[in-house]
Amino acid sequence: MSLFTPQLSKRPMGESGVEVRLGHELLDDYLRFVAARCRPNSVLAAGYDLKVFFTAVRKEPVDVTMTDVLDFINEQRSPTRGSNVVRLVDGEAGLSARTIRRRLATLSGLYGYLGARNLVSAHPVPTGLSVRKPSDHRRRVRSTPLIRTPRTLPRILDSADATALLAATRTDRDRAMLLAMLLGGLRRCEVLGLRLADIDLADRKVLITEGKGGHHRMVPVAPGFFNALTAYLNFERPAETSCSSVFVVLKGPRRGRPLSPAGLDEIVSGARRRADLQRVTCHMLRHTCLTRLREAGMSLEAVQAQAGHRNIESTRIYLHLSDTWLSGQYHLAITALDNALAAAQDRS
Repeated sequence: MSLFTPQLSKRPMGESGVEVRLGHELLDDYLRFVAARCRPNSVLAAGYDLKVFFTAVRKEPVDVTMTDVLDFINEQRSPTRGSNVVRLVDGEAGLSARTIRRRLATLSGLYGYLGARNLVSAHPVPTGLSVRKPSDHRRRVRSTPLIRTPRTLPRILDSADATALLAATRTDRDRAMLLAMLLGGLRRCEVLGLRLADIDLADRKVLITEGKGGHHRMVPVAPGFFNALTAYLNFERPAETSCSSVFVVLKGPRRGRPLSPAGLDEIVSGARRRADLQRVTCHMLRHTCLTRLREAGMSLEAVQAQAGHRNIESTRIYLHLSDTWLSGQYHLAITALDNALAAAQDRS
């Protein structure tokens, strides 16, 4: 029997959907299952993760064992650019822990699906390694995760760099998209997913319908975004455009079609080069916005609502990014301690 070699293929479905296939009945069934309950980016990520795994393992899905998964983890953690080259952010030489952990989560989802269909007898993806056997059978077994992901602080832009980046944009469309992330904290997919009907010019709000997890939210955005957006809609957006997407391609054979994620990344990259900045990504612009909002005194719950976080733990990272918050809390506490020590010395 010939070995299975996954071949990733994708085609658009509607204005924002995507169909992903790997050329294997079981994997394609699972990807259809994922597509029915997840956003297009999640489907693409799942398809790519499965392609990477089965290209490395070269087995039928029902024949995969736990040993295969553990060997895959070791392969993913091996150096990609030589053993003496490591990332400064986490000191690792292989793929990042977050990437490996995401791929294991995709595999776990696949085998959970196959198990529910009684197509596999055992789940080959371990959830963790046991570190202590409890003496009481009623107590839960302690375990350590297979992959530890370091909690790192995201990078943000200072005011001078943000100003330089905006000055380097070439069109009002580009400026409006950057301002949506820099002033509104929108994700890349949320910017590209905006529809004309989602824009509330009167109240200066936008309705997010393409958010993470498919959750909807209405968020305010500063006037600078709406000024750039109005200029784009009045003078740059092709009049013959029939799609409802706000941001579309302005030139070339795809003129009037919705702008792609790669297109927005190229716009950000071009502005970064012209502004002579070392690193700028769409998510850095979002992190910059949410950090500045917290620094300005916005409550953590309000930042959570603006960001579209389902769990406030995801929002707490902006407490650490906000220098003024940490400094203020520290100085309040240390002043109280100093006063208490001084009072104790006076009494003695």
